[in-house]
Amino acid sequence: MNNILLVDGMALLFRGFYATAFRRNFMENEQGIPTNGIFQFMRYFSDAVQTFRPTHVICCWDMGKETFRTNLYPAYKANRDDPPKELVPQFELVKKAMAAYNIPNIGFKEFEADDCIGTLAENFKTSHQITILSGDQDFRQLVDRHVRTEE
Repeated sequence: MNNILLVDGMALLFRGFYATAFRRNFMENEQGIPTNGIFQFMRYFSDAVQTFRPTHVICCWDMGKETFRTNLYPAYKANRDDPPKELVPQFELVKKAMAAYNIPNIGFKEFEADDCIGTLAENFKTSHQITILSGDQDFRQLVDRHVRTEE
């Protein structure tokens, strides 16, 4: 049976950024763009690929702050601050890194990465083993004999 690794890109990037930015000591590329979040994201990602040996990988992304949920309920996640300015340029760079590995980047306007991951897991679980790589506890509701979550 094939094993699909579904990566919650934003969750891993934010985790990687905050794990390395607590002292405000940012790694930068030649253009002066911070890369600490990307560096740690790639460490998490590489470890997951070695551990779970997926046959397929898909990386899912949030596509902005406004979603169908915020349109229905404006207070949805309204307490969240904007991302740190050092993290913002890393959004597109990490997607380019995934593309360089021929890994599809999936995201849809007005939907969260969670929605994409849930839909993909539900559609593929009858014919594939699914591993969801995210720190989001909400994914536990998808767990069954073909779907597992990992942090």
